[in-house]
Amino acid sequence: MGEDRDNPLGEYLKARRALVSPAQVGLPGGPNRRVSGLRREEVALLAGISADYYLRLERGRDANPSAQVLEALARVLQLDDVERDYLLGLTAPRPRTRPRRRPERVPARVHDLLASIGVPAFVEGRTYDVLASNTLAVAFSPRLQPGRNRLRDLLLDPEEQAFQSDWAAAADAFIATFRGSVGDSTDDARVIEIVGELSVASERFRAAWARHDVRALDGGATTVHHPLLGDLQILRDKLPIGDVILVVYYAEEGSESAEKLTLLSSLAAPSAATPRAGTASSDAGGAVTPAGSPAEG
Repeated sequence: MGEDRDNPLGEYLKARRALVSPAQVGLPGGPNRRVSGLRREEVALLAGISADYYLRLERGRDANPSAQVLEALARVLQLDDVERDYLLGLTAPRPRTRPRRRPERVPARVHDLLASIGVPAFVEGRTYDVLASNTLAVAFSPRLQPGRNRLRDLLLDPEEQAFQSDWAAAADAFIATFRGSVGDSTDDARVIEIVGELSVASERFRAAWARHDVRALDGGATTVHHPLLGDLQILRDKLPIGDVILVVYYAEEGSESAEKLTLLSSLAAPSAATPRAGTASSDAGGAVTPAGSPAEG
């Protein structure tokens, strides 16, 4: 996976100090620097700790630094609140044996919600597998069918890349939220599968994953280019429901994009209220089990 799963703290510190220039922390640069970003001793000096102790942290020889030390490192590395919380979480005590991860379930009531809601909506798992969706979501994008993986499609599917108005920004944001979503569960079988495939197939993924970018899993606004409706300014919300996330796409009321979504609804009729369950199972039907890599295209 391109990183040491036994030393996540050290890997994160190395990746983040490489992104901070001397000028950003008030240090002279100079033409003869052989490292990108800050040197270890510079981080240590600015954080008020010894260079030897910082080296021990990066090499995994001390996995339990104090909160005060971590806060100082977060300040020097110019981490935002999400990145700081991620750093602190890397040193949280871990059980000797991880509990077996429960299969992701889509509650029956969520299938009913998907059937009744009048905008594109779908359910995704923690690794961005699409577990269930309504017909409007599939009309919005065929890649929102159950069984697809949204991160994989974004990085490898040319149609999804053309769908995004700013594919590069979308890809970097997706990779960063993926890391935030999976946290330290980099030994999870599904995480290993996705990261392994994308590390081989996507140069952009390799570069972004190596930076250890982290973002919060939240909503926001985006612009997409629909093949039938043209550009759409879309708002999206992500709502946690148990172990899964309900994602809803909509547009500002009265906007041209809202009118286009209404047109999309009429194009998807008469079955727009029928949820696309695919591999997703309700509480009564059992667990969601994504079947390997999603279909191509």
